[in-house]
Amino acid sequence: MPEAAAELFANALAALFGASGLLSLAAPGLVRRLFPHQAFAPGLYRAVGAAQALTALFLVLEQTRIWGGILGAMILFVTVVTLLNRRQYLYALPAILAMIALAPAMA
Repeated sequence: MPEAAAELFANALAALFGASGLLSLAAPGLVRRLFPHQAFAPGLYRAVGAAQALTALFLVLEQTRIWGGILGAMILFVTVVTLLNRRQYLYALPAILAMIALAPAMA
């Protein structure tokens, strides 16, 4: 795969992880109410947001892109497993596609 395409994938995924991380860290009312409602710890959204923001940072920098891919894959894997366990198959589809897109981004 050409290096320009890998750079494009990495930057697109970094933008997605960055936006998601900032949303979780900003924690509007919906996010604060959603986590405990889904039987997660009340402050877990902060840890998730920090991990997503760190993933975005790692994906942007070429020297740490592999670590961003690994961290992003772990985040997405846990997300997909959680959604599939709750039988929310349609919601799991974007996370599965993002996980597939991580492979060319790390090339």
